[in-house]
Amino acid sequence: MRDVVTLADVVAVLDSAYPPRLAESWDSVGLVCGDPADPVGTILFAVDATAEVVDEAIEWGADLLVVHHPLLLRGVDTVAASTPKGALIHRLVRSGCALFTAHTNADSANPGVSDALASLLGVSGTRPIEPIDAPSIDKWVVFVPAGHSDSVRQALFDAGAGAIGDYSECSWSAQGIGQFLPRTGADPAIGVVGSLTRLDEDRIETVAPASLRAAVLAALRRAHPYEEPAFDVFEQARLPTSTGLGRVGHLLAPTTLRDFTETVRVALPSTVWGVRAAGDPDAVVSTVAMCGGAGDSFLGAVGQLDADVYVTSDLRHHPVDEHLRAGGPAVIDVAHWASEWPWCGQAQGIVDAKFGGTPGWRSRVSTRRTDPWTVGSVR
Repeated sequence: MRDVVTLADVVAVLDSAYPPRLAESWDSVGLVCGDPADPVGTILFAVDATAEVVDEAIEWGADLLVVHHPLLLRGVDTVAASTPKGALIHRLVRSGCALFTAHTNADSANPGVSDALASLLGVSGTRPIEPIDAPSIDKWVVFVPAGHSDSVRQALFDAGAGAIGDYSECSWSAQGIGQFLPRTGADPAIGVVGSLTRLDEDRIETVAPASLRAAVLAALRRAHPYEEPAFDVFEQARLPTSTGLGRVGHLLAPTTLRDFTETVRVALPSTVWGVRAAGDPDAVVSTVAMCGGAGDSFLGAVGQLDADVYVTSDLRHHPVDEHLRAGGPAVIDVAHWASEWPWCGQAQGIVDAKFGGTPGWRSRVSTRRTDPWTVGSVR
């Protein structure tokens, strides 16, 4: 284990767990402030970078504050200390505490925000409500004269081709007979102008991200002995993945909506908002859909999942009423902050698994309730 961990090291681990490519187009994720070269040995995890949480981070001597909700999400043209958000940024910078955000990328990651919620509620075997398709992949088929296959194949690998999951330099080959007739103006590496040439060739197949198409093509042309290489590029279908927003899974044993609502209430940190359910209290609950944070946009989708209940936050009167009238599953509404707070422990575990053995390493999850609601009443 290394003696010094840098901010760049921690960011790399967080970006690997919560890839920025999974973030929604409107979102703002990643490093907000801090020098990637600075050492990090103390990290605080929280849902929000409120003034109270920033106070806690600074008083505890944190080198890094990792939060879920972006401090700077809407377009800004100033972080002057005279503005509320700018003042927090200035305090963090002056105290040597970096700020990092994992927002909708953490929502869609596997595991992510809704997985942390599912684990806390005893829901297993989860899959996304809205799966994200895998990145575009090309299948390259290249025809190479025998004796040149190894060098061409290596050039493709060096350009980024050949990776499948945790495996690299993957390819498949077969032998055949190639033929061509060089015409006037050609400068063939093999054969002569005006004469039909037949020779043994290898068919090499490999894959590469579509984003590397130009780099792989350039490498192919540089390494191939032919003046005009013969090749095909097939764009493969994008298959659903285990990443995406929301989760749906199963309880170990069926229960009732009334009892499961109590399970949710006990499992989550208490808030003024509380926990409330809509639906038949005695209905059987076995399949559970959930979405940490505001999830009313999935009310229609969960109705197609055979779920018995949907757990999320920030639900409103009319959408819930219409959802139930349309025959949708029961819903359980919890505080936005409470539904996302379990993620903090997940993120802490991921970072600690990598750096926890570093001498002097410290991390903790903030228990400050950053839910904005402070007063409630029941009649």
